[in-house]
Amino acid sequence: MKPTHYDKNRLCPSLVQESAAKCFFGDRCRFLHDVGLYLETKPSDLGPRCVLFETFGRCPYGVTCRFAGAHLGPEGQNLVQEERVQAPLVRNGLDKALQQQLRKRKVRFERAEQALRQLSKGHVPGPSPEAAVPEVSGAKGAPLQDSGDAQQALPEPGAGALASSSVRTCGPLTDEDVVRLRPCEKRRLDISGKLYLAPLTTCGNLPFRRICKRFGADVTCGEMAVCTNLLQGQTSEWALLRRHPCEDVFGVQLEGAFPDTMTKCAELLNRTIEVDFVDINVGCPIDLVYKKGGGCALMNRAAKFQQIVRGMNQVLDVPLTVKIRTGVQERVNLAHRLLPELRDWGAALVTLHGRSREQRYTKLADWEYIAQCVTAASPMPLFGNGDILSYEDANRAMQTGVAGVMVARGALLKPWLFTEIKEQRHWDISSSERLAILQDFTHYGLEHWGSDTQGVEKTRRFLLEWLSFLCRYVPVGLLERLPQRINERPPYYVGRDYLETLMASQRAADWIRIRCREPPVRGCGSLRGPWAAGLTSPCALFAVRCCWDPCRPTSSFCQSTRPTRTSSRGVGGRARAQQGLLLHEKTINFILLKTQDFL
Repeated sequence: MKPTHYDKNRLCPSLVQESAAKCFFGDRCRFLHDVGLYLETKPSDLGPRCVLFETFGRCPYGVTCRFAGAHLGPEGQNLVQEERVQAPLVRNGLDKALQQQLRKRKVRFERAEQALRQLSKGHVPGPSPEAAVPEVSGAKGAPLQDSGDAQQALPEPGAGALASSSVRTCGPLTDEDVVRLRPCEKRRLDISGKLYLAPLTTCGNLPFRRICKRFGADVTCGEMAVCTNLLQGQTSEWALLRRHPCEDVFGVQLEGAFPDTMTKCAELLNRTIEVDFVDINVGCPIDLVYKKGGGCALMNRAAKFQQIVRGMNQVLDVPLTVKIRTGVQERVNLAHRLLPELRDWGAALVTLHGRSREQRYTKLADWEYIAQCVTAASPMPLFGNGDILSYEDANRAMQTGVAGVMVARGALLKPWLFTEIKEQRHWDISSSERLAILQDFTHYGLEHWGSDTQGVEKTRRFLLEWLSFLCRYVPVGLLERLPQRINERPPYYVGRDYLETLMASQRAADWIRIRCREPPVRGCGSLRGPWAAGLTSPCALFAVRCCWDPCRPTSSFCQSTRPTRTSSRGVGGRARAQQGLLLHEKTINFILLKTQDFL
């Protein structure tokens, strides 16, 4: 939840952005215009270095940055490194002009409306060779797009071939003007055998995808975006579509329950953002989506499902993919009947999660049923999803005949899983390397969400959301048998060093202890912590003595750092782990946001 103190003592955006013009609202502005008063109430800086200033040469948040000391001059001016100034590389942002047109409902969706009219009359949308010559957009009498983007108008269903003399033009006629993109000529999605990072809601944000790309993920997909919110121009929903340059094969996932909104949203994204494919979410099991007719509910609404797939495929110039589950009820499988129809409707690829909606994430994924569905979907490629946590699990999945595997929760527990699959080995990663991954995530998060108070809180919030999964990882060197199973409850264990033990805990106090100073305790006197792996302690403040002294088992420090269980099995265990971390969100001001001096 958004803290209420965000709206108090906030500096006016006109001062933050250093605009030469005065505030547009004048005396009616509800924000502060006194920089001195703002600095008196502003919390202290979190660290001496600003990620945005070091990366882009300039921090756009100025005095509101929580690391402002790194780029403020003696008189409070915002410093700029001219030789390093560069624009952010993230693409697929929402243009302000387009946002206003969406909010005023002035954007016209001609291709979507044409496809919907064909579907309502019972015609299968799709240009035939005889009706492949449309009117040229921008010509006299041809409708124009209010958004400024030229769009071709489809011919009426059943219309014959238009003579070249009847095509009204305002300039030279080219092949690009008169020849529409045929379905067989669409850009192909060739990702067979590649590792696909699932579109994880909440946790599959852009900073996390950058982490997974660094460890070998081939295909990434944005978080589930609700099509109605996109059509309304909501900034928070459009932020889910952002793409980093490292994501070479990237798609977005849409959720909706009605053909008109889904088709219009597909046309809007087709001409405003850069993606390699668009995915339809037909696997979301939550009640909020299911009761509105979206997600898994579309598997029982064949007519609506067909109209959505055919309509979106008609207006998209990129391949259309679908993600489904085995069915709605646990013992009633529907996927094998839907797959041949999806192939005929125009889907380029389907991902099948081997569980039903009722199962959620309980029990094991049914890979035997996925193997049966491979035959039903042929020649359309089918990706499998479920319980992939090691390269051995991925190898067994590929033996079923699927075109590739999608990794979901396994990437949350161990994002280096993609490296393990590609190198066919178990990586006994050290605790210091795992902490460095969290450090990189915080840097990426500050770049993405900002370095002011709200950006820091968002980074912390999504970091804690990820930690509720990450603390369930059991190091390879401590396992009695390989590999770790995703459905097994992690055991109690003591790590090989002090940091490894703390990173297996659900308690926020243990994670704070990673960064904060520990009081001296009685024990064997040997140094513990990440420095056991060869790292040098930066100062004496971080020297932590071993407390596992058998002669003094009742030490209060020993009791506070006793071996802990990482999480319980199933959704309830994850919720308890997440709750244990999020309840202490305000007490983690110094955790992991300043890990550069910890390492």
